[in-house]
Amino acid sequence: MLTGSTGQIAGIIIASLLVVGFGIGMSVYFGRKAKNSEDWLSAGESLPLIVVIITQFATATGGGVLIAHVGIGYRSGWSVFLYEGCVLVGFLVLTWIAKWLREQRFTTVPDIITRLFGRNRVAIAIAALAALVVPFGWLATQFVAFAQLFGQLTGVSPTALILVIMVASLLFVLPGGLTSVAWTDFVFGLFMIVMSLGVAAYAVHLAGGWGQITASVPRQLWGWEGLTAAGWDQIWLWVAAILPGTLTNQLYYQRVFATKKVADARRGLGLSGLTMLIGGLYAGCIGLSVHAMNPRLENEEEAAGWLLTQLPTWLVIVFGAFLVSTIVSTTGAALQSVVANLTRDVYQNIAGKQAGERKTVALSRMITVGVSVLAAVLAILFPKALTWLVATYAYSAAALAAPIFLGYLLHRRRRLTPTAAIAGMVAGILGCAVAQLADTTVPYAVYGIAVSAAAVLATALLTPARPAVENEMVDA
Repeated sequence: MLTGSTGQIAGIIIASLLVVGFGIGMSVYFGRKAKNSEDWLSAGESLPLIVVIITQFATATGGGVLIAHVGIGYRSGWSVFLYEGCVLVGFLVLTWIAKWLREQRFTTVPDIITRLFGRNRVAIAIAALAALVVPFGWLATQFVAFAQLFGQLTGVSPTALILVIMVASLLFVLPGGLTSVAWTDFVFGLFMIVMSLGVAAYAVHLAGGWGQITASVPRQLWGWEGLTAAGWDQIWLWVAAILPGTLTNQLYYQRVFATKKVADARRGLGLSGLTMLIGGLYAGCIGLSVHAMNPRLENEEEAAGWLLTQLPTWLVIVFGAFLVSTIVSTTGAALQSVVANLTRDVYQNIAGKQAGERKTVALSRMITVGVSVLAAVLAILFPKALTWLVATYAYSAAALAAPIFLGYLLHRRRRLTPTAAIAGMVAGILGCAVAQLADTTVPYAVYGIAVSAAAVLATALLTPARPAVENEMVDA
């Protein structure tokens, strides 16, 4: 337990409340831009380039960067840049289809599957489940990360902290959906960039400067060789796990769907990927600084928490505000993404329900409350078991990567049917499950993606394509 003095705890709580209050105020203000359900679900294709760049950074930077990535820096030095580099490469690959994504005026990932393969309830249902499971996992695990970090700082019970972050997330999303989330993330993202660089610089100073770090830490961590200090086995595991997850993460797609200009779709992704390197600099500098000051930590993920014990009270308070802005940005984005799937894909496309603008927005808000309560309950009941949600990345990528990218390659050369999409997604999930049960050395997501690709290609080539009828729902 890292709880400090009563004054320090009070300062952290006050600073956190100010950040949350400021964020809620921004959410209400920007939420007024949301005039209809399209604004709520996709920001009305209104986001300027700079907002897209920073909000992608804020969304992707959560508890993982704050804790796990600092641990990578502590154990493996600059190898953390290769971890962040996998996200960058994923963004660069997405630029390949970014313009097409934006031109099609999509709202969710299942919209892409429908556009490529045709409308089908079963295909939409599988794609919706694969798309929403990752942001829901993010939401629940961010609740847990917030409770763990602030439990260390303040001594407040995890249950109370999870309820606090749940309410804060709701207040960020309810005013205007993606419109309010994106603009609030933009402002918080700027604060996060400044704080990341500032805390990293202070950690280096606290360790005695870069010269002292290089004198205390083995060269293989801070020199050029530090880029591969994690070992090639670990690096290839990152490539196999993170790259597919980035390529199929709906949270990233939604910012492309919401760009104001079609031309900004590609540039936004490329520049957003570059901002992720700021997270690598933050995690690497802090990890190496803590290694110089305390090289004997039993668990490298304790590095970030140990640093908190060395910071002056004023900086701990500011750092607490930084934690709040970082985690709330991710939870708000994840919550809105899940709600978009449930509203657009389940309610409208699968159930076939249509409602007026006001009723659709009201329904989206009701779903927002329900999803956040469910995530909070799971976080309270299973705070340690939620690690299984890491698997959602693998299964989501296994189900969606091949249908999206092979579908994009093939859709102009031949007609694709929903059968190909269903076969690819089901095969990917089953291939992933078999490889996981077999405890393969190569990440099971790779097997799932390979099997999915084979199923999509085989079905597309062997199944006679029938003419697609626009807006016709075909039952499998």
